[in-house]
Amino acid sequence: MNPLNFRTLDLNLLRVFDEVMAERSLTRAARNLSLTQPAVSNALRRLRDALGDELVQRSGQGMAPTPRALALWPVVREALQQLQESLAPSTFVAAEASTTFVLAMADATAAELIPGLTDLLEREAPGVSMRVVPLTTRDPRKLLDEEACDLAVGYFPSVLADLTARAQSGEAQPFLHQRLYDGEYVCVMRKDHPLASGPLTLSRFCAARHLLVSFSGRPYGFIDESLASLRRQRHVVLTVNQFFTAGRVVANSNLLTVLPRHFVSVTGIAGELVLRPLPFKVSPVHVDALWHRRSQQRSAHAWLRQAVLQAAHKAFSDQPG
Repeated sequence: MNPLNFRTLDLNLLRVFDEVMAERSLTRAARNLSLTQPAVSNALRRLRDALGDELVQRSGQGMAPTPRALALWPVVREALQQLQESLAPSTFVAAEASTTFVLAMADATAAELIPGLTDLLEREAPGVSMRVVPLTTRDPRKLLDEEACDLAVGYFPSVLADLTARAQSGEAQPFLHQRLYDGEYVCVMRKDHPLASGPLTLSRFCAARHLLVSFSGRPYGFIDESLASLRRQRHVVLTVNQFFTAGRVVANSNLLTVLPRHFVSVTGIAGELVLRPLPFKVSPVHVDALWHRRSQQRSAHAWLRQAVLQAAHKAFSDQPG
């Protein structure tokens, strides 16, 4: 096999490759590129010959990429996007835009930010839409890398620690972040719970029955990690994936849960709940926006980041205390 000669490579082949990878379908890629399906197949064949790899193979009703294609696609997509933006720079005008942004966040975060974002859209960007999808992981980098969302918002301690370590070692960082607000987690129970009065000691906390909010469904979270460092553990009898659900369940049961303090006030049932400080130390909650570096220079994405930050500032300036 002859080595690839980049000087003679037709860059239009990379556009075809990008569309095929995005759609996993020759038919849809051809439609998006305004080409015939035979033309797309021919372009893909030429790129296969140039790279010495099959790139994609038929799988059921779609196309399955090879490992080489999966490794190559993010580089090709980012290069094409940067080239497009450099050749045809555009300025995002919120009042005239009709863009749709996808945000990944938990329900507690959405309860804080979406009211402010809705108000901002009505005032400044009536044609812009936002779609909120559930955040099901504490590490949303794969979602961002695959462009399943434009921005992830949440508590990502391990991600930020990893990015900091990579930066200190001089490694390039494909992801960027911005602090939106800080908070704390508290123990939450129904108003007449047996532990609602008197000291909430570590022993009483661990002996109680607990409800855990887990995005992934794994019955073990950062509270359990903190307890393990003290050689203690709690009894988790129920796991749910939404903070709102947790608040409603503990308001009508003897279970304890741990929720963000700021979230309780927007549940609509704050009067039915009692908040107690946790009887052990946990790290402060830092809620960050996380995005892929490829979006950094896009004016539309810059507007989105500023809008989310503005909504966060409004939410917390409006809260008492």
